[in-house]
This record gives sequence, C-alpha cells and structure tokens, in this order.
Amino acid sequence: MAYLIATGVFQTVLASRILGDRAMINGMPVYKYIFNRMLTWIENFIIWEKLSEYHSGYRAFSREVLERINFHANSDDFVFDNQMLTQIFYLGYEVGEISCPAKYFEEASSINFRRSMKYGLGVIATSIRYRLNKWKILRSKIYHKPEEKKVQVIEATSEKTIDPSLML
Repeated sequence: MAYLIATGVFQTVLASRILGDRAMINGMPVYKYIFNRMLTWIENFIIWEKLSEYHSGYRAFSREVLERINFHANSDDFVFDNQMLTQIFYLGYEVGEISCPAKYFEEASSINFRRSMKYGLGVIATSIRYRLNKWKILRSKIYHKPEEKKVQVIEATSEKTIDPSLML
C-alpha cells in the first residue's frame, strides 16, 4: 500500500477483504458478507465508482489527500471512513485496491447489528449527498473546505521600533 502511494500510482489505497475471495472462508459471517456486497453495489451505483468494497478499515492515504479533504466536518461515528472516501472521489482522486487476508472471531468487530444498520443508512445518505454535490444541487460542507484565513505579518525594521512601554 505504501509503495503505491510513495511512487505516486495512487493517493489512496484500500485493502479489500473481497478481492481475495476468502472473506467467508476466513469466517466472515454470511449476513455481513451479503450486506457488505449489497451496500457496496448501491454505493458504486450512486457514486459511479467501482470499488470491491468501501468498508475495510485497512487504508492508506497520501499527505496530499489528508491536507485537502475537510475531515473535520465528518461524523464521529463509523460512517466517518465512508465520508472520507466520498471526499477523496469528489476531489478527483482514484482509489487503488489490494487484496488482504481477514480473520473473523467474536472480538473482531466492535459494531453491533443496531449500529451497523445506522452505519448502512449513513453510507447511503453519504452517497446521495455526494451525488447531489457532484450535480451541484447541494453544497455540503464535507465536500468544500472552508477558506483559509490569511494573517498579515508585519515585520519590524530598524526604521520602525516598538515602543518598550507597550510591551508586556
């Protein structure tokens, strides 16, 4: 992943559990696999991209990407990762994918069914918000970084000195 970023091939790389076709063999629950595939299909359709999955937490980003996206405007919940990906696509970056192994066991997932449903709905909402921003129907702050405020620096020269009585 680091090689693909360091050589400039991609600015973002995801490790996909789906590409290796071993997710279920390595213990991914059937319902998680099915919902992962359905949610990924919906996202690819709405966003007009073609990732094998959006839900892997194994990711690498270039410094350039991290400096350009407005991640401070994102959610503090699981959907944060998905919002980051749509922001990256919004800025025109391609996302690379590599295969990765995955092991599943009881303690491996910190998201329960209720929170995963909230995540799924958040992912669909994020995808729709992305599409509406691309069509310029909506202007969401997560896709538009606020203008940086410029600070004017005034340098003291030998001609102009600072009155010592003004100093603290």
